[in-house]
Amino acid sequence: MKKILQRLYQHETLSRQKAYDILVKISEEQYPESQLSSFLTVFMMRYITVEELQGFREALLDLRVKIDLGGRETIDIVGTGGDGKNTFNISTCSSIVVAGAGYPVTKHGNNSASSVSGSSNVLQYFGYEFTNDYDELMRSLERANFCFFHAPFFHPAMKAVGPVRRSLAVKTFFNMLGPLTNPAQPKYQLFGTFSMELSRLYQYILQENEKQFAVVYALDGYDEISLTSDFKVRTHFNEKLYSPADLGKPKYAQTDLHGGESVEDAAKIFLKVLENKATPAQKDVVLANAGMAIQCVKPAQSLADCMAEAEESIMSGNALACLKKLKK
Repeated sequence: MKKILQRLYQHETLSRQKAYDILVKISEEQYPESQLSSFLTVFMMRYITVEELQGFREALLDLRVKIDLGGRETIDIVGTGGDGKNTFNISTCSSIVVAGAGYPVTKHGNNSASSVSGSSNVLQYFGYEFTNDYDELMRSLERANFCFFHAPFFHPAMKAVGPVRRSLAVKTFFNMLGPLTNPAQPKYQLFGTFSMELSRLYQYILQENEKQFAVVYALDGYDEISLTSDFKVRTHFNEKLYSPADLGKPKYAQTDLHGGESVEDAAKIFLKVLENKATPAQKDVVLANAGMAIQCVKPAQSLADCMAEAEESIMSGNALACLKKLKK
């Protein structure tokens, strides 16, 4: 690792194969925490290259606990995190709404390393028990139309770097990798990224796969559709700039999406959205992201109609019922 760090400090980059090899050694816990911390810090100081991201991703996917969905088509809604905005769990809440609308969700996530509440934090708060047992996961998918892959249970490298990430308490390149390494590799995915450059890298990498995807980035820095600014959406074939008005929604202030100071605070907002008791901003931002996810599955359907499906999931109580089934 010392030689690798010296090269990186000289502004050299890693080849795809070298990045792959390093990630494998990280998963095997071959590096001391001090060197690992220095390695992660490098990628906080410069952009990661396509070759580096591809190599890291391929290693994680090769090492993962694989989940075979048997041809079942599911969707994941996931953001990189690391945007520093401290919102409530918008992507996870949107996932529950999409499940309530009738679309099977296989969500990938982790505890937060740089904000108050990650997807794992909030689901655990609601009583969801993490597992990598295939039968149990499939039962959850059948019962609630939703199952969750807690990243450390499926990726040895993510488990190995967990303590270092928590001690750094800022985004690392593992934030970039998480959304790309869902153990089931579902057919449909809505991604959120914390930078415009990363959204371009995602689009480039994902175009190699037979996925129906959308990558979103809000121009004021959110890794999701925030309705606080215009946002860019990239798909397999094109890219488009949207404004909140294009979705029939007002522009909200960033404070409207604040997730509070604890997991409990974020969970209370989460629950209010599903109970249809949230503020207009909290509800609308979930509808926007859930609607965009549904459009990944139904690209020929208008975004307005997709958002209407998401709203019906909340109004009918189906989304809340989905969460209750998960708690069992």
